[in-house]
Order: sequence, then C-alpha cells, then structure tokens
Amino acid sequence: MRIGHCQLDSTLGDFDGNLKKVVQSLERMDLDRVDIACFPECFLTGYPDDGQKARDGAFTVDSNQMMRVLSETSRFEAAFIVGFNERRGDDLYNTAAVIHKGHLLGTYSKCSAYMKFHKQGRDFPVFTHKGLTFGVVICSDGGYIEPARLLALKGARVIFAPHFNYIAKEGLIGHFMKVRADHTARAVENSVYFVRGNNVSLGKEECISNYDGVGYGDSYIIDPHGEIVVRSRRHQEDHIFVDIDTTIVDRGWGVGRSLWSAREFGRMLMSMAANDPK
Repeated sequence: MRIGHCQLDSTLGDFDGNLKKVVQSLERMDLDRVDIACFPECFLTGYPDDGQKARDGAFTVDSNQMMRVLSETSRFEAAFIVGFNERRGDDLYNTAAVIHKGHLLGTYSKCSAYMKFHKQGRDFPVFTHKGLTFGVVICSDGGYIEPARLLALKGARVIFAPHFNYIAKEGLIGHFMKVRADHTARAVENSVYFVRGNNVSLGKEECISNYDGVGYGDSYIIDPHGEIVVRSRRHQEDHIFVDIDTTIVDRGWGVGRSLWSAREFGRMLMSMAANDPK
C-alpha cells in the first residue's frame, strides 16, 4: 500500500484554481502509483480567520462545487482526502471529504475546531480502500488522545491529518516541536501510521488577517514505531509518498497501548473527572 500527501498553497476564494491543483497533483500521484493521497485542511476554499469570508466560500456536500470535484477527479486511481469549509444548514464545519473515482465515500468534520464560526464535529468514521482501513483527523485534533484512539478502535491502520498551519514567528519553534511530539505519540500509542499533511504559504497568507506568520510546510509520515519515514521540503510546494507495512501490529498489548489503557483505566478516569469540583 502506498500513501502520500500533496503539500500545496491554496488561494482564498479561488475554487477553480485550487481544484486545478488537486487535479494536477492527482495526475502525479497516479504516475507514482499512490493508493491514497491527502491534501491540506480547507484546501478547496481556503481557511480564513473571518467568519463571513469562510461562509462566502463554503459549499454543501451536494453542491455544484462538490459535483465538479467528483467529476474532474473521477478518472484517477488514487483515493484522496481534501478539505473545505462545509455549509450544513445554517452551520459551518471544517470538513474533509474522502473521494474515489467520482464517488464521495464520506466526510469527517474537525472535532476540535477553534474558530468560533465552526461547529464541532462529533462523528469519527473510518474508510476502507484496497483492504486498508483508515481514518481522518484535522490539524489540532491530532493533539488529543481520544480522536485517534477512536479511529484505531474502529480498525484504522493509517490516520491522515490534513493541516493548515500559519504560525506567528515568535511561536514557530515551539509549535514545530509540539506537533511532532503529539504526532509521534499518536502513532506509537495506537500502533498506526500517522500522516501530518500540512499546507505551505508561499507569501503573505491572505486567509489570516490578525497576524503575520509562516506557513512552513514540514509534512511527514510517521510509522507505528515512531519513526519519520518520509518528510517534505519546507517553504515550498512538495509531494511525498511512502510504501507502508500494513502487517505491523502491537505485539505487547495486542490492541495498542492507547486502547489497552482506555480499557484498563477509562472508568477510573471518568469517575475522577465526575467528582472533580472544577
């Protein structure tokens, strides 16, 4: 099984241009015989920090925009994950679509969305492609134990985590170190491959109005032992892929450290939380 990521710069409000990049990258993924490819968080719409701008570019899963995505990518062999701002009734979600051969296999919505205009997702679906079960978390979701644990409990062997990072310069090194530690932990504790699929900003990021930052890239794939097996170049668009060993399993606990811990200590934790006066 070969999995990959397309580290690209999206343009706010340019659905046509962003979709063109998806098509061009899938052409490349097919040439490299990639089975599942990932694109960054909110890639089709851009990821603005302004609620009205987010709504202006958002679309529904049955919209003309989604039909175009399905139609223009139907000729490719690779299944792929791509993000967008999703309108769902009056609500707005930060969503990733899972697509193959012109079919929308499903969606996942960010469960730790920190933009006030995004609703929190609370469904954790898994998907199967060519016999591989995988799941999706989005950006900050990977900093928490439970989302990845839930996907592993459902049988996911790979967790894709599309990102949009544009980090203020004074916090750049701290962010770099923290997310790598988080992602290594998620891979090891769940005995899964973890794909940090970041964006890159090639200039001033038009999505972000409140500060100047750096969209540095640094996408990578971590194996179940905690090793980075492939990493993108920083500060430029890039494509990465790796062949994965789907036979790696947790030999010690059988179900992965995270799942064993939840089974053994979960009730104790919930009891303590319920009795905490805070």
